[in-house]
Amino acid sequence: MLVLEFKAYGKQTQYSAIDEAIRTGQFIRNKCLRLWMDTPKTGKYDLSKYCAVLAKQFPFAKTLNSQARQASAERAWAAISRFYENCNKQIPGKKGYPKFKKSTRSVEYKNSGWKLSPDSKSIEFTDKKGIGKLKLKGTWELWRYDQKLIKRVRLVRRADGYYVQFGVKVEVKESLKPSHTNVGLDVGLKEFYTDSKGNTQPNPRFYRIGEKRLKFYQKRVSRKQKGSSNRQKAINRLGRTHLNISRQREEHAKRLARYVILSNDLVAYEDLRVKNLVKNHCLAKSINDAGWYQFRKWLEYFGERFGRITIAVNPAYTSQKCSSCGEVVKKSLSTRTHVCSCGCELDRDHNAAINILERALGTTGHVGTWMSDPNAMPRFAHHASQTGDLSATVVGVNQPQQLES
Repeated sequence: MLVLEFKAYGKQTQYSAIDEAIRTGQFIRNKCLRLWMDTPKTGKYDLSKYCAVLAKQFPFAKTLNSQARQASAERAWAAISRFYENCNKQIPGKKGYPKFKKSTRSVEYKNSGWKLSPDSKSIEFTDKKGIGKLKLKGTWELWRYDQKLIKRVRLVRRADGYYVQFGVKVEVKESLKPSHTNVGLDVGLKEFYTDSKGNTQPNPRFYRIGEKRLKFYQKRVSRKQKGSSNRQKAINRLGRTHLNISRQREEHAKRLARYVILSNDLVAYEDLRVKNLVKNHCLAKSINDAGWYQFRKWLEYFGERFGRITIAVNPAYTSQKCSSCGEVVKKSLSTRTHVCSCGCELDRDHNAAINILERALGTTGHVGTWMSDPNAMPRFAHHASQTGDLSATVVGVNQPQQLES
């Protein structure tokens, strides 16, 4: 499914109506979640039927389009089914028990409740919320697709305005000529990644660069009186600064992933759990700023789109194992050069990237984790020392010890 996003322009009354529609969708989702908590054996279709009951009980819920209410119930069921799936898989730690939403930023319509203009430059919402006609501005050519292919329309509120997203059910695949090259990637904090050929990509550190500006706007927020309009303006300005940084990080990951996929037939990378890595409070900010999660998702998306192979391998011992002779060389995190008794001397990340590629070629691995669902929509983000690696030193006996450089 292809997602096309446009900036929406309207009057202040229309923006207020959009906010009301978002609050109503949040209310329905939370009520469906409460029904599931209070009533045993509540299923997906029970939540769908409950939407009609809520429409009769609450007049403001009835003004929202019926299929938009169904979409809100589906959001609640998505959280519930994810919780069931985690329990069945017996994943360690928390299983993600569904929670009530307090600040939802979007509402979703299906095939009804909206009408697109023939030139695709405006959209009109026909339910009783009073949103009306909104002008659309964007670079995507929506008119190229049949309106029957549009399965979802989502209204999104952000710090810099309101957006309309269209979910178009089309097959997005392109054929490329073989490049006859394979590559392994080792991501880090010193360099964004180092590949198996020895090439490096610098870490842009968008958050670190904009942190001084963020602190300035945060101070302005704290100095304003709570509940005042000036405080709300300061909060909005702070939110727009955060939004700009997140967009820079997302665009960087997307462009870099596209370049890597187009240049190689097979791309191997570490199967990192960023959620666990950020538990290290000393390095959490730098790890989140790097955007490894976004980079991996875009790698798998473009791999699916262009027919390239993406393989995530187990990262264990990739930094400790010698890529030349296979011997495990124990080294501390501060040691940035791999030196083995066989005469191999490489940068630590370069050595790890070679091991990642060899491990990918020697095993079937798993091809694409998030893009296994053909209807998945990209939402467009190991190592944890400031020099690049989070892997602990290898613990064992009869292993050669490398001196720190």
